[in-house]
Amino acid sequence: MTGIERIAEAFASSAADGRRAALMPYMMGGFPDLETSRAIGLAYADAGADLVELGIPFSDPLADGPVIHAAATAALRAGASMEAVLGVGAAIAERVPVVVMCYANLIFARGVERFADALVAAGASGLIVPDLPLEEAPEMMTACDERGLALVPLVAPTTPIDRLERIGRQARGFLYTVSLTGTTGERSRLDGGLDEIVARARAHTEVPVAVGFGIATPEQAAAAAEAGAQGVIVGSRLVRAAAEAGDPASEVGEIVRSLATALA
Repeated sequence: MTGIERIAEAFASSAADGRRAALMPYMMGGFPDLETSRAIGLAYADAGADLVELGIPFSDPLADGPVIHAAATAALRAGASMEAVLGVGAAIAERVPVVVMCYANLIFARGVERFADALVAAGASGLIVPDLPLEEAPEMMTACDERGLALVPLVAPTTPIDRLERIGRQARGFLYTVSLTGTTGERSRLDGGLDEIVARARAHTEVPVAVGFGIATPEQAAAAAEAGAQGVIVGSRLVRAAAEAGDPASEVGEIVRSLATALA
């Protein structure tokens, strides 16, 4: 089964089980350390995650807010490498599909083909590159398509319709739909108009629409599903818990379990 097929199966299984949306928690690879991050990913799977988004630490994560930025900095300071983080991903991929989130500099420094091969070797199912615009994506898209990997694009509330049509048409795996303008991070409430944001995205793609940025609580996850999202992505809340807890894997497992319950 290819990575694209694994992602499709995860969304289909979630729907077949009667859940309102698939749950995709985010984690920073190598944070707070490699072994703990592996335990966190496995705790996600145990607690009901359908997929896992695995962040590769980078020194200048322009799409991320302070919580995830701090986690990336700490992971790099502790010596986390891309190879080691992909090793963490390989363990998680035995349980659920893993979608790697990586910034473009790290990919191009290694070479697109070499990087895509490393994803396949680690059992990853897909790739998110937040700073790879549509116009610069063809080489990465070809490399991913040749290996059955999903290159997952992002769209924002401000994405013009003609551009949304182009992005949605070539989306693989799912369409990552940003719920708000700005960077990742917890919000006390979701911005208004989420129904319209999701409906607009769903009208321009054939793959599932997953909503992320700003979702932190079970109530917000449920609201995203009620707005029509077929997937819900939660990141900063879980990374913050991993930073603050004495037993990070146990703590994040409980949070993911509450999110999964809200989507049941």
